[in-house]
Amino acid sequence: MATEPKRFAETENIGVLMHLPLHLTVELGSCKMSVAELLKLGSGSVVELDRAVNHPIDLLVNGRAIARGEIVAVDERFALRITELLPLAGS
Repeated sequence: MATEPKRFAETENIGVLMHLPLHLTVELGSCKMSVAELLKLGSGSVVELDRAVNHPIDLLVNGRAIARGEIVAVDERFALRITELLPLAGS
């Protein structure tokens, strides 16, 4: 009888991945504009985003949204308070 191989997450090597650096990004929103509009931007220009002020902000890991939350201030810095964890792809 053949035995099933261990899944990667179940192996002893998972500890190696725990210290792998990931790039986290907080995305406020986005917009599209033409090159002509982009060239008109200058100091004081306002770029309107596609997201309402009261809409949750996305937390992305390596470009994939994993959570949503709200912007807060922590010691003179912006931070994200997570309000919702998103399902991981494949689950």
